[in-house]
Amino acid sequence: MKKFLVTYLAPASVIDDWKKTEPKQRKEAEEKMQADWKKWMGDHIKMFADKGAGVGKTKRVTSKGTSDARNDIMLYAIVDAESHDAAAKKFEGHPHLQIPQASIEVMEINPLPGM
Repeated sequence: MKKFLVTYLAPASVIDDWKKTEPKQRKEAEEKMQADWKKWMGDHIKMFADKGAGVGKTKRVTSKGTSDARNDIMLYAIVDAESHDAAAKKFEGHPHLQIPQASIEVMEINPLPGM
């Protein structure tokens, strides 16, 4: 089995707009998505080496120093799969994709010798 890093992304502007949604409508949509997500996870739990977590604010480090930054990554996970295609295929139809312009990226983890 190979390991893959999975990142769940949504444009920061979409999330900002979502936060402006009427609270009752937002709550109903969030509860539906949470229920869909819970069912999806239950159906796919065996492939997860690490169920992951949500990520917080970003600090960007460059040769010029450290600064606050924003990116589109909302969550991460690590999964086991026979191949890159097999890992990616498992995420087709994932509830995260209900978010407008959302995406899921699947990257093979390649251990570096000596690290």
